[in-house]
Amino acid sequence: MSDTLSFPPLRIGPFELAAPAVLAPLAGYTDLSFRRICRLMGAGYCSTEVTLDTSINLSPKLRLKLIQPAADDHPLAGQIMGCKAETMAIAAGHLLALGCDVVDLNFACPVRKVLRRKRGGHLMRDPDGAVATIRAVAAAVGGQAPITVKLRKSFDQDDADLSAFWQIAEAAFDAGAVAINVHARSVEARYSGPADWEFLARVKQHFGHKVIIGSGDVLSPHHAVDLLRLTGVDGVAFARGALGNPWIFRQFEQLLAGRQEAAPTLAEQRDVIARHYALCVEQYGSRGARMMHRFGIKYARCHPNPKLVRHAFIDSPAGVDVEGILNRYYGPSEAMPV
Repeated sequence: MSDTLSFPPLRIGPFELAAPAVLAPLAGYTDLSFRRICRLMGAGYCSTEVTLDTSINLSPKLRLKLIQPAADDHPLAGQIMGCKAETMAIAAGHLLALGCDVVDLNFACPVRKVLRRKRGGHLMRDPDGAVATIRAVAAAVGGQAPITVKLRKSFDQDDADLSAFWQIAEAAFDAGAVAINVHARSVEARYSGPADWEFLARVKQHFGHKVIIGSGDVLSPHHAVDLLRLTGVDGVAFARGALGNPWIFRQFEQLLAGRQEAAPTLAEQRDVIARHYALCVEQYGSRGARMMHRFGIKYARCHPNPKLVRHAFIDSPAGVDVEGILNRYYGPSEAMPV
């Protein structure tokens, strides 16, 4: 047993988290069912999937479907992205009306169709537009809820001075943002190449007491501990590392407590997947099995025979055989408490 690791609690506005970790937004994955599973595993703070401001603003029925508020899903950040300051400001107001605790602005998404429409990571090459959006949202929110901003280090991979990042980050804090979440790659790099943790250390050193959440290459609980140690950031965002392994939050807390992280037993995996499946059915009704399909493929990575189980989920028509796969490959239940 090693010594307890001492990191202060992560504060995001009025919310203090026992462990300095959050569940980052993941398009197509961080819906209500997955957020609930991650909270069961120790995630104290979660974000919605990134959502277009225009979709949020379209109709009450659609925004309720997209955000999926629930009493047991707090504190919750609603993340939005768009290309117009005024529509982002309107969407922020709707997030608050739906019960989101934090408004998170996405200036980081590197998906090509998003960039073509001048959203997400495009704002890293339009710092004036990003600053205008931050100010408009801050004015609309009017102190009713905290604002956070998701950034990347630059748009272009070869950007040397990173002036857009510094301009946007400074403006975010000047406008009252309580934290920024920094992905340590350029937009152009997407998810290739190593994340620049040295840059995260520079950001934290520059902003001092301001809250900086780091992300990039956090694929295991050990990576999360290393990121905190090496950069000095206040918190770490689990994204791809949490897909198929919601236990990463529990494992991270175990490492912080000086204990060896515990891999989930096969029976525990069964119970969590079964619980997740039930939540999908509760949320989506007859579409629940199909929605669970993509999660099942990710869960296979923790199985002793990941390739076999992954193909079982892939070959299952729209995930309709979840119970059969659990019975064939996951053994008896450990009766995970609800």
